Amino acid sequence: MPRRTSLPVLLASVLVASSAFAAPDEDALGRAEGYPICPDQPLRPETRCLVGLVSRWDEIHATRKVPRGESVRPLKRAAAEPAIRYRFANLERPTLDDYLARNRTTGLLVLKGDTILVERYQYDRRPEQRMASYSMAKTIVGMLVGIAISEGRIRSIDDRADAYVPALAGTPYGETPIRHLLTMSSGVRFSETYGGSDDVAVLARLSMGRGSEGGAATVAPFRIREHAPGERFNYSSADTQVLGLVLRAATGVPLADYLSEKIWRPMGAEADASWTIDKGGYETAYCCLNATLRDYARLGMLLANDGALDGRQIVPAQWVRAATTPPSPRFEPGQTGALYGYGYQTWIVSSGRERQFALWGLRGQNVFVDPARKLVLVNTSAGGLGDAGSGERLSLWYGVVESAGR
Repeated sequence: MPRRTSLPVLLASVLVASSAFAAPDEDALGRAEGYPICPDQPLRPETRCLVGLVSRWDEIHATRKVPRGESVRPLKRAAAEPAIRYRFANLERPTLDDYLARNRTTGLLVLKGDTILVERYQYDRRPEQRMASYSMAKTIVGMLVGIAISEGRIRSIDDRADAYVPALAGTPYGETPIRHLLTMSSGVRFSETYGGSDDVAVLARLSMGRGSEGGAATVAPFRIREHAPGERFNYSSADTQVLGLVLRAATGVPLADYLSEKIWRPMGAEADASWTIDKGGYETAYCCLNATLRDYARLGMLLANDGALDGRQIVPAQWVRAATTPPSPRFEPGQTGALYGYGYQTWIVSSGRERQFALWGLRGQNVFVDPARKLVLVNTSAGGLGDAGSGERLSLWYGVVESAGR
C-alpha cells in the first residue's frame, strides 16, 4: 500500500546542507573507498570502516525491522539557519562550521517544535540513512518499561527481574528489582571501559558476536554481586540487557515490535528503524537501534512534550518526567559522571526548573532535549571509543540553547 508523505517532508529531503568545509580525517576514514564496511570486523573495525559501521549497521549485523506507520508527522524547515556559537576551551566563540570541522560528525540536526533549524551531513551521508544509536537505545528501553507498566504488563518497578524471567532465578540479576536496573544500580559487578577486554566486550560478543544462544545466556557470566541493589551507581549495559529480557517476557513480543506499536508508529516516524538481535532473536536492549536523524529528532521532541503528541499520550507523562529527573541527590549531574546525572536509562544534563536530558551513545551519538524550549539536538558520529568530543558536544548544546532556544 502506498504511504502518505507530506509536502514539508518532501521539501525537507531536498533542502539539506552539507558542511562548508572538509570533514575531519576523511582520508583515514576511507573516503577514497567510498567509506566501506568491514564485515569481518563487526564490533571494533579499523578506522577506514568506522563511517560505514555507524551508517550501514544492517549490512554487518542481524537486525529486526521497527516498522513505521502509514502517517508521517511532517516537519517544517526554517528559512535560514540560526547563527550558532558556543564556548569551549580557549577557542574564540566557535561556530557550527567550526564544530563540524573539528569533530567526526556524520549528521547533525536541530529541531525546535516542528521546525528543522539545522540539518547537516558529512562524509557523504544522506538523510535517508539509518545511523547507529549505540547506547541511545537504553533510553528507549526505559520508556518502553514505562509503557508496559501503564498497561499492567509489568506490575511494579519494585518487582524482581526473575518474576518475569525464570531463567534468571538464582542469579544476582534475577534478585534485582527493576527499579535498580533502571537507575544502573543493580550492584552486580560489571566493567565498561571499552578497552576490549572488559565485561561489555564479553556482553557484545555474546549478544552480537553470535557467541551464545542469546536471551538470558548473554548475561550469564555476570554473577557476582558487589553491592546491595540501589546502593551505588555503576553504568552497566548488562543492567539494560536484563531490562530487555523483562520487557520481552512481560509483553510477549520482541522489543522491535513493541517499539513500533507503542512509539514509532504513533510518533509519525518517516522511516523504518531496525534493532540488532542476538542468535536467539532477542534484541540487544543496551545498544544499537538504527534510525534516521529526523526520526531521532521526532523521538526527542516526543520526550520534550512529556510523551504526548497532538493530544495523545504515547508515553505516560509522569513516567517521562520521572525518567528524566534524578531519583535522589546521588544521581544529580556531577554525581554519576563528570558531565551528567542519571534518571531511568537517561542522562541528565540539568535538573529542576531548567530540566534538560540526553540520550547518549558510544562513538559520539547524542540526542539532547530541552522540554521548556521544545528544543532538540541530534548528533551522530564516527568517533573513537573514548569519545574525546563529548565535552565539546555538550558545549555546542549549550550554544544551541542560547542561540536557538529563545
